[in-house]
Amino acid sequence: MSVTGTTNPPSLKVAGFPVNLGGFGAFLLLVLAALPVFMNGFIELAQRWSTPEYSHGPLIPLISLYLFLRELRRMPDTGPTPGTSRWQGVLVILAAMALAIFGNLVLVNDIVAYAFIIWVMGVVLVVFGWDRGRLHWAPVLHLIFMLPLPQFLYWKLSIFLQGVSSVIGVWFVDLAGIPVFLEGNIIDLGIYKLQVAEACSGLRYLFPILSFSYLFSILYRGPLWHKALLLLSAAPITVLMNSFRIGMIGVLVNFYGIEQAEGFLHFFEGWVIFLACVGILFAMAICLQRLTPNPLPLGEAIDLDTQGFGPIIARLLNVAVTPGLAVAIAVSAGASALWLNVPTPQMVVPDRTPFMLFPREIDGHYAAFESLEPNVAKVLAADDYVAANYSRGTEIPVNVFVAYYENQTEGGGIHSPEVCLPVGGWEVFSLETHKVSFDDTVYGTFELNRAVIQKGLSKQLVYYWFEQRGRRMTNDFLAKFAVIYDSWTRGRLDGALVRFVTPIEDIEDGEAIADARLQSFMAEALKKLPRYVPE
Repeated sequence: MSVTGTTNPPSLKVAGFPVNLGGFGAFLLLVLAALPVFMNGFIELAQRWSTPEYSHGPLIPLISLYLFLRELRRMPDTGPTPGTSRWQGVLVILAAMALAIFGNLVLVNDIVAYAFIIWVMGVVLVVFGWDRGRLHWAPVLHLIFMLPLPQFLYWKLSIFLQGVSSVIGVWFVDLAGIPVFLEGNIIDLGIYKLQVAEACSGLRYLFPILSFSYLFSILYRGPLWHKALLLLSAAPITVLMNSFRIGMIGVLVNFYGIEQAEGFLHFFEGWVIFLACVGILFAMAICLQRLTPNPLPLGEAIDLDTQGFGPIIARLLNVAVTPGLAVAIAVSAGASALWLNVPTPQMVVPDRTPFMLFPREIDGHYAAFESLEPNVAKVLAADDYVAANYSRGTEIPVNVFVAYYENQTEGGGIHSPEVCLPVGGWEVFSLETHKVSFDDTVYGTFELNRAVIQKGLSKQLVYYWFEQRGRRMTNDFLAKFAVIYDSWTRGRLDGALVRFVTPIEDIEDGEAIADARLQSFMAEALKKLPRYVPE
């Protein structure tokens, strides 16, 4: 038992229902005991919920509570069951608190937010006991839809969806008989060019639609495979409808001008697509019901009944005081006391020279410095950067771009060039790791990413890596883990993206010549870089 009985006679009634003050007070004490450890995670959630992609976040806990009450209504009040095992829930709470403290120590608040979901499941197991509590996994799992994706996953998913939406959107434009050409994420209509930006990737619809389809599959009355199909179809439907939106914008722009891609109409089209996705899920439910021997009307096929929630909520106020609950309170309070008495991690920001003093001349190559467009700089979110084209006379230039971050756990963090290149219309023709050697510099021999990118007939050679406090890393995923490790062991969160680019001539051995040009310039440029990106 747990929430279905009391160990002491109730001493208060709320709306006619008895309340076990001791048990309910113990539950509140459990929540308050854990609050200090999870506070940074809650702050992170509030910040993310203010963005368009996660604006649905505040609704998720309410929906999870609704699902939880529905499950309680189906399960009878069987009275106290003192022998029910609760030690598994205590272990889950202990693991969640440890993970949250770790997230606090390495200053990655996303980890703290993720740990909170684990803690909630532990509380359910403690309050209900293992046999009963594990049956309530669905409402707890639904809480993951309120959490932000890790940034490196967010950007990879965003660029993937931008590419897919661009291709399918151009297909819709072509179906309308309009000449169109696609370069990366640039839709070329001749007179107008449309960029399928990050905001058009469909993520703003995907996250809430996934949450809705999860809820929809639970409320749907039908076979398990029907539920699975409704859940799994959410992502393809969202991508297809977002692509249709992009295609329709292209058609409208072609006939009525560029203003069709901006302002209220763009916003309105977004809401229309969101509601259309919801409508398609309902239509699928109707079609699936027609496949069953005894189909139900849509109103009965989707269980939206909320009757009887009053007594169920009263049962939640009637929590039983058990040894497991007392241990859970002690574990949460102990973890919070430990965290509050741990010295605040002191992050080291190394001394460095700002990029505004980056050399104007390197080995006879003179720089033409550039400033990023405001929207690009906002997405980049770097603390400092340099972007310059170095050339010597009539020789082919070398572009240098370095973005430096003092704290890679806040904001957007470092973005791989794989994310940025398609936005400019460039496509990655090839990408591989490549070993280079610069013995006259502190870098020595290391591996970097070597990419050949192409736009139309133009090709460029790109070298890039993630400079991580004395490490040269080629994988952005591993670079994120390196940040966590170094924040723990060295108190440092800084790092940079380093990129060198040069055109590839359309001649024999053009790539080999471009390789030699880049490495020759880098041999001198890397002697300067440590002043601006500390080891």
